Amino acid sequence: MSTTTELKWFKSSYSGGDGDNCVEVAVHPETVHIRDSKDKRIRPLVVTPTAWAALTALAADSSLDS
Repeated sequence: MSTTTELKWFKSSYSGGDGDNCVEVAVHPETVHIRDSKDKRIRPLVVTPTAWAALTALAADSSLDS
């Protein structure tokens, strides 16, 4: 398994430039790592790609209600 330093992290395109409330994601073939961009010392949440796809689909559907 990759360490978090070997992963390529990226922020959402919805993240603001001021650094508030941002998450970073690193995609690996068997896992998706999610972390707080403001405190990288906190251990990332690790989920399966299937779980990540379900979460992002739900978030996309929810954003239509706003």
